[in-house]
Amino acid sequence: MAGGGQVRAIRDRIKSVASTAKVTRAMELVAASKMRRAQDRAVQARPYAQTMRSVLAQLAGYTAGGDGASLHPLLQSREAKRVAYVHITADRGLAGGLNSNMNRAGASLVLEHQPRVEGIAVISAGRKGRDFFRRSGMAMLADFPELGDFPNFEDVRPIARLIIDEFVAGRVDQVFIGYQRFVNAAIQRPTTRQLLPIVGPADVQTATADFIFEPSPEQLLQTLLPRFVEMQVYEAVLEARASEQSARMVAMRQATDAARDMVTDLTLAYNKARQESITSELLDIVGGTAAIENG
Repeated sequence: MAGGGQVRAIRDRIKSVASTAKVTRAMELVAASKMRRAQDRAVQARPYAQTMRSVLAQLAGYTAGGDGASLHPLLQSREAKRVAYVHITADRGLAGGLNSNMNRAGASLVLEHQPRVEGIAVISAGRKGRDFFRRSGMAMLADFPELGDFPNFEDVRPIARLIIDEFVAGRVDQVFIGYQRFVNAAIQRPTTRQLLPIVGPADVQTATADFIFEPSPEQLLQTLLPRFVEMQVYEAVLEARASEQSARMVAMRQATDAARDMVTDLTLAYNKARQESITSELLDIVGGTAAIENG
């Protein structure tokens, strides 16, 4: 009886693991489909964001002789007493180490600045990051959950408007943003960088030709700088979503492979237990028959 119970337990276990493998396989296919679309959106946004950085570098070069703060408040650099950090993560798990790696990177940035500032406030975009910083007791300035798998520009604009308003009003002196940068399906790189005050990219060379601006550089900055901040936030969200779907696809593929390997091992154990059970029953029958004949 004990052998029969063991066989039934292993058989039930095989059914359970096989069912799990079907679920993870389906989730892998869904993530792969979403990853292609999210990856295309992230890659398509990069040239626009790069062009914005290039234009900003050009304008910064032409206005370098003046007072940048007088041209636009988003260029104003001041002592960082209060810092805001925009933390972008996923709303859901089952993505391997994606969220934990991003949370560690965010925590490192916060710990690096805590001794030098009066306060740090977190703006979370994603439940996993929000829950992490709430458990850590960090002050939350705002929370933007459920942006969706394919957010558009209008979905992330409130985040940009919030940090712009907080910076211009002087309630924060420096703003950082953290997100997972999509490299490929197997690699997602946690990235943190300064968002405000805006600093012209050092890796973009400014032109030396004499241009005539219409309207003036000041008016161009008035229009472009808020748009630049919005685009940086949007690009970060797109990169994070592409990273999320690719990490989930890889994690579900690994889970499916592990479940299939487990089914193989359990099947061998099932066959062995079944053979032992049959052998035990045959021995009982032979023994009983021999006892009857001798009796």
